[in-house]
Amino acid sequence: MIGDLRWRAWTGVIADVWNVACEHGARGEYISQAPRLVVVLDQVGDGGIHVTASPNQGGAVRSIGRQSMSYVPAGVRVWSRVENLRRLTHLDLHFDLTALEARLPDELDRDAVETPRLTFSDERLFGLARLIAAECVEPGGFHDLYGDSLISAMMVGLLRIAPKADRKRGQLPPRQLKRAIDYIEDNCGRNIRLQELAELTGLSQSYFCSAFKASTGMPPHKWQMRARIDRAKALLSRPDTTPAEAAAAAGFADQAHLTRVFRQVVGTTPAAWQRSRAA
Repeated sequence: MIGDLRWRAWTGVIADVWNVACEHGARGEYISQAPRLVVVLDQVGDGGIHVTASPNQGGAVRSIGRQSMSYVPAGVRVWSRVENLRRLTHLDLHFDLTALEARLPDELDRDAVETPRLTFSDERLFGLARLIAAECVEPGGFHDLYGDSLISAMMVGLLRIAPKADRKRGQLPPRQLKRAIDYIEDNCGRNIRLQELAELTGLSQSYFCSAFKASTGMPPHKWQMRARIDRAKALLSRPDTTPAEAAAAAGFADQAHLTRVFRQVVGTTPAAWQRSRAA
């Protein structure tokens, strides 16, 4: 392995990013007690990794290249062989299905859960995988709702979960919406897990996200980020508060993080906004 292992844990999943040096003809045999998704993020070399559910490397053997992935159910053994690669970067996601099912309004399709999908590609899933990997390698200072949302989207796309035909999703009732908003704004300075908000309203995590967005026009993590900006504005309204102090008090990782998000939301920097208020 090259460098340190980078990893993160969110509700129901452990994500880790591996950078490895490859020897020609290297072989491996793997089995996991948890379902996992392996995504090839990048590689150096013209070859690939051959992956199969059979040790003889026959029949269905195919080469994994960039942007390819393999879903392996729990307890399923797979074999791999490296050819003509010098380096490889891949993301591994290890799923706790019991915890993840709590996010979804419908039961998981057991056939999809238990069926291997080796060496397939999907642009949308790959895009999610890159965002998840980025949070492992260089966390952006986002609260855990961001990672939880990425994992939920990955699960829905990976297992192709569709809502039941007779299920109609609407907005949150006013009382539930107020309860959720008050909770987010009262706790915006810390990481709020999606599970907390779902339990607060008595809904599944997936249903809550959909209903909250239908009610407010934005997902919960964006609402929390705006609440942090509002808190930072209130602090910066005091001329003796510095942007660094406002960033720490409002829950941002540092002043640079506040400045980046503040500019995106407000259209200017915290310092410029504070000067304009004092003028």
